[in-house]
Amino acid sequence: MTNLSMFSLEGKTALVTGANTGLGQGICVAYAQAGANVIGVARRSCQETADKIAVFGGKFKEIIADLSDTSVIPHIVEEAEKAYGRVDILVNNAGIIKRCDAADVTEADWDAVININEKMVFFLCQTFAKKWLADNKGGKIINIASMLSYQGGIRVPAYTSSKSAILGLTRELANEWAAHNINVNAIAPGYMETNNTQNLRSDEHRSEEILSRIPAGRWGTPEDIAGAAIFLASDAASYVHGFTLAVDGGWLAR
Repeated sequence: MTNLSMFSLEGKTALVTGANTGLGQGICVAYAQAGANVIGVARRSCQETADKIAVFGGKFKEIIADLSDTSVIPHIVEEAEKAYGRVDILVNNAGIIKRCDAADVTEADWDAVININEKMVFFLCQTFAKKWLADNKGGKIINIASMLSYQGGIRVPAYTSSKSAILGLTRELANEWAAHNINVNAIAPGYMETNNTQNLRSDEHRSEEILSRIPAGRWGTPEDIAGAAIFLASDAASYVHGFTLAVDGGWLAR
């Protein structure tokens, strides 16, 4: 008989970036429901997330930080440890997208996307892994990839580059850290109802095009990510390393 307690996050502390809205908010709520102390990092207020968690008496701490600059990492670590002590789970969810024809992309826009979606992800992983390597108690890292980790997309060259890098980085870090009881995995969400897809969903033609290719016949929601996020953060995934799990309504199967 399966022991369902292996999916519990009771007594664990999870830090989730991009926690004020969308998938990050959904993951925060799911983790709190699974028993974790949750720390949400975002550049804007996470009050809506805090309110959703307060409804069922979950534990949530907000840290305001601009994730475009790695100099904020020591502040994030200090505030997180002050709130709940050791961080056990890191979810690198924060990301931005800038839509533009490849011929017109500026260096400033390229750097803005890569800094948040790729550079910050690596250095947050490194920071927490160093702590876990030092105390030898292990930890869980979950990076948020994308359908564009597998496909090229159009008008999003920096985003596609960054999300392809996340798939590769997840594998590389797993190769180095799996033997130290540090699980590094990723989730590749399909087309979700989030801020990043607002423009696509508002474009009747593009939205219809996308929906026609999703076997499930609908856009995904933040709640659709919850099960995968809990699984990869839990003891149930203790032997899962370096894998990117698609939660896409069947998009990649098409």
